[in-house]
Amino acid sequence: MARIVAGIGSSHVPSIGRAYDQQNQADPAWQPLFDGYEPVKRWLAEEVKADVVILVYNDHGTEFFLDRYPSFALGVAESYRVADEGYGRRPLPDFPGAPDFSEHLANSLVADEFDLTLCQEMDLDHGFLTAMPLLWSHDDDSWPVQVVPLLVNVIQHPMPSGRRCYKLGQALRRAIEAYPEDLRVAVVGTGGLSHQLNGERFGFINEEWDRQWLQDIQQRPETLADLSHREVMTAAGAEGGEVIMWLVMRGAMAPQVREVHQFYYAPMTTGIGLLALEDAC
Repeated sequence: MARIVAGIGSSHVPSIGRAYDQQNQADPAWQPLFDGYEPVKRWLAEEVKADVVILVYNDHGTEFFLDRYPSFALGVAESYRVADEGYGRRPLPDFPGAPDFSEHLANSLVADEFDLTLCQEMDLDHGFLTAMPLLWSHDDDSWPVQVVPLLVNVIQHPMPSGRRCYKLGQALRRAIEAYPEDLRVAVVGTGGLSHQLNGERFGFINEEWDRQWLQDIQQRPETLADLSHREVMTAAGAEGGEVIMWLVMRGAMAPQVREVHQFYYAPMTTGIGLLALEDAC
């Protein structure tokens, strides 16, 4: 039986990818951020040893645009290309898919009344790409894990609610545990934390709210799932609404979790959060 061995929440910011590619890890402005990920990267490599990563993210106009943006989309491909977001492809290897596992997830989630867009091809932008090299080492042409991209619409209203995302995570856990093969699965929810990139509140960050989110998603996820989009965006900025993707990850975990690592870094246009969890029982 497949089982979840790690749950991770991680912000995604395109400038982090550029800093990573230019090997700016030791730059004083970037070193605290990269250092904050190292304990989780070691934990994943030395203890978790996942076979497959289900990464929950949103696309930023690369694969989907405002004329057609699904509420939920699941990759079922053999492999996934690194997207060109306008500045050329990042120097990262393309990602190996897990097509048999993805097909099982698709059948199970649809049977559980989640209507998914299934994608035989997906180019992956920074929503997916930011976290992967910070959490898993890679060489020039391969990754140590297979991936299953799970896209959530946090771009264009109407968007799925936090409660709907939490329920998707619960359905995802049922689907994973129904898979007959012995797979070790990590679930990563990306996005946020607080930020706003438009309007009068451009540059807005709410550090107090961010830090409380990192605690509440562990201890009171049901309360967070009941927040409306208006409540989240008022407190965390318009783009801070991305945090509902963390609720997919949290819904996939056991009701009681244990914190492995927590990190927060704020002197950017986004509150950068990292949270690594494992089931407590």
